[in-house]
Amino acid sequence: MPSLDDCTRGRILFGGDYNPEQWPEETWLEDVRLMKQAGVNSVTLGVFSWATLEPRPGAREFGWLDRIMDLMHANGIGVVLATPTASPPPWMGSRHPETLPRDEQGQTVWWGSRQQFCPSSPTYRAYAAAITEDLAARYAGHPALTMWHINNEYCTHCWCDETARHFRSWLRTKHGTLDALNEAWGTAFWSQRYDAWEEIIPPRRAQYMRNPAHVLDFKRFTSDALMECYTAERDIVSRHSPHIPVTTNFMPLWSGQDAWRWAEREDVVSVDIYPDPKDPHGGQYNAMIGDMTRSQARGPWVLMEQAAGPVNWRGVNHPKPRGLNRLWSLQAVARGADAVCYFQWRQSRQGAEKFHSGMLSHAGEAGRTFQETSRVGAEITRLGAQVTGTRITADIAVLHDWNSWWADQQDGRLSTHLDYADVVRAWHRALWESGRTTDFAHPEHDLTRYRLVVVPHLYLLNDTAIDGLLSYVRGGGTLVCGFLTGVADEDDRVRAGGMDARLRELLGIGTVHEWWPLDAGETVECEGFLGTLWSEEFEPAGGEVVAAYKGGELDGLPAVVRNGRAWYVSTLPEPDALRALLSRIADDAGTRPVLTGLPAGVEAVRRGELLFLLNHSRAAVTVQVPGSRPELLTGGQVSGSLTLERYGVAVLGEAVP
Repeated sequence: MPSLDDCTRGRILFGGDYNPEQWPEETWLEDVRLMKQAGVNSVTLGVFSWATLEPRPGAREFGWLDRIMDLMHANGIGVVLATPTASPPPWMGSRHPETLPRDEQGQTVWWGSRQQFCPSSPTYRAYAAAITEDLAARYAGHPALTMWHINNEYCTHCWCDETARHFRSWLRTKHGTLDALNEAWGTAFWSQRYDAWEEIIPPRRAQYMRNPAHVLDFKRFTSDALMECYTAERDIVSRHSPHIPVTTNFMPLWSGQDAWRWAEREDVVSVDIYPDPKDPHGGQYNAMIGDMTRSQARGPWVLMEQAAGPVNWRGVNHPKPRGLNRLWSLQAVARGADAVCYFQWRQSRQGAEKFHSGMLSHAGEAGRTFQETSRVGAEITRLGAQVTGTRITADIAVLHDWNSWWADQQDGRLSTHLDYADVVRAWHRALWESGRTTDFAHPEHDLTRYRLVVVPHLYLLNDTAIDGLLSYVRGGGTLVCGFLTGVADEDDRVRAGGMDARLRELLGIGTVHEWWPLDAGETVECEGFLGTLWSEEFEPAGGEVVAAYKGGELDGLPAVVRNGRAWYVSTLPEPDALRALLSRIADDAGTRPVLTGLPAGVEAVRRGELLFLLNHSRAAVTVQVPGSRPELLTGGQVSGSLTLERYGVAVLGEAVP
């Protein structure tokens, strides 16, 4: 089976999306000269080139792609070749309107942008397979080809009649019979019982709230329908070039794809990460997505897209301050990336993304952006041989599941202020700020190698996952669960007692009387800290009350309970308090920070034998370093301490006697 190692070959891949079809051919030579100057060794071609490759149905215009592939190879630059199927040409929508997606209101989503395809459309799939077949046949043996990139950021949703037929077929496979479906969906409620498969439609706009189990299955189906499109193209290119690895790029922590399932079908796992430069915790977000992607890949991964400067889709699109691009790029390497790439190489002069930055910005080679990306390229080249293929070992796992996230988004939920992704990020931030490296894991994964398993919030847990958590704790592991966890089964059916009985026994919880969500900005006082977002009214049953609520309706009731090695936190403590609590639990579980005594804002990560030190603050800091070590970026030696400039990075080798 091909892997990322087949592409990297002892190097870290460095480069980005290149769209030569947007530029006259005389610009290509200039681009190659500057790419080599910047240390680029990999470009992604063809992502949005369908209309250029197939200007009319059945036509093939490969000449320009032949020339650019040959040019890249002649200059030692590898090509990640994309199938162009993310954006069908206008002729497809015009001639085949059945390929266009429809929204929940039944309105057509027209061409004129990107991703205007129905994943269930047989016509779209046939055209996508045809262009992929011809592309693979032509370039499978090209010496520049290093990886296949299928489509781009799969994110299309559709509620059309063709989707309805596909959805019904998917449901037949999942549930088998209508009786089983009616039971799973609880259709006795509101007279929703189905008597024929043809009565079932996607969860379109309705008079009032829709059946949450129906919506949950549709989200599962949509992820699977998109995955069918991916695997169809993957199988085509793999048949032509079984030695070339295949990927498709995820969007970070996006609710539309179950990335655990998708990652199992990729040779290489890749992601696009765009932290907001104005976010004071952007570095933690970058770290979290790196940890999540590394866990999905079970090893090194690809940063397929990031921004060299501003993006163009936020309300206000801020550039990156000097040094931040370098910091976040090397942080990705520290957390397991064996490729650091950008969207895009040359900033577009026309189109919707002309204000989205490129490695080569409108300022040209004299601009700060190009100078900074060139420095990143040089340093990545220096690190490559000592980093590529090395692993990161973590003894803490954060559990994350798309099914629970999807169920969490239902219309009739207890609080619209509860955002699943925000809760996951808050718990990861607490561990990150305490200096601990974490993996992410699916609730059904084997967790035995971790000392500590953290469940920020998993409203939906199936029996397999719950049995796994019980077995993990009985085997000596430490578990800490956040609020509203284990409430529903896989069909979004609330479990008797408001939380699974096995989980309540494990956590030392008796009767769960009520959930008490908090208003925006509201806090609840607990012993030693303030809770936010959520609180709960329950009785302990064998569990030790570590902290109780103070005042209000919940006065004296437990906020945090502990039952041996199992903990339950029924609110979201403010950041400092959550960090302190998780640090205490992690210490008790036998985990330790990578490096102690670090100044605020400094991150330490071990990758293989290397120690990465990253300064996320805007001021220079001094870091105490154990022993005498080589510093790989400068080629110098560090002994006792080192100074990191603002947004500075150091990469240290093993201590020498």
